[in-house]
Amino acid sequence: MKRKTLDILFGLGGVVLAGLLLIAGIVLTSNADFANDYVRSQLAQQQISFKPAATMTAEEQRSACLVRYAGQQLTTGKQAECYANEFIGLHLKSIAGGKTYAQLGDVQTDLRAKIAALPKDDPAVAGLQQQLTDATTARETVFKGETLRGLLLTSYGFSEFGAKAGQAALVAYLAAGLLLLLGAAGLVHAAITPATRGFAVPETTGLVTA
Repeated sequence: MKRKTLDILFGLGGVVLAGLLLIAGIVLTSNADFANDYVRSQLAQQQISFKPAATMTAEEQRSACLVRYAGQQLTTGKQAECYANEFIGLHLKSIAGGKTYAQLGDVQTDLRAKIAALPKDDPAVAGLQQQLTDATTARETVFKGETLRGLLLTSYGFSEFGAKAGQAALVAYLAAGLLLLLGAAGLVHAAITPATRGFAVPETTGLVTA
């Protein structure tokens, strides 16, 4: 094969691949921008703000991100993660001894069984009924907290997909630029290479006779 032909093939191939990577980068950038804009708009609609530093409890002040975002409106995925884990998560631990929604359901079932096993006029029924009411109230509060926490963490996860897409787009742009330079170099080399020059042509040597 002629060297000029090989240079043209590799040069055009590099340019085509650069174009494909450029298109991929544009698509990834578009997805990243969509994810970021969508998360920001959805979180902004919730009108959630972090507590000002002056009103934080001692436990809340131990969280670096709560201190960093103090007084700010929640609009980003990172802020959503912080609010879900460091604020909501912290306060959920103070409800009913940190029991989850499912665990409180077991508590309710146990209390109902104890009430049903006693006569209605038993003095212990009133106390058990109050415990059941408290457990029911705690379970409803935990349900609301865990639901909001889950939604915020979902927003955080979606924003992370957008961030990864942005990183992949950057890699695609860099690779496209490199391939474009290599392809252009190949085409330039093809232009200055004589058409008669071969590629990897074996050298001919004279035969030595005794």
